[in-house]
Amino acid sequence: MARTNKLSVEKALEKLRKDDQPKSSGERRDEKSEELDREIKRMRAQRLRLDRKSSS
Repeated sequence: MARTNKLSVEKALEKLRKDDQPKSSGERRDEKSEELDREIKRMRAQRLRLDRKSSS
């Protein structure tokens, strides 16, 4: 039977976080911009649906 080493939750989280590369401020800004663009598109589509409903 293979022997496995058990890690504490804290050590496992540290290993996972260490593997993640920190994002540059430009990358964070781009992600936020994309998220806001999706939200704007969603709100525009919702407004169009409401406008069509009220004019019917």
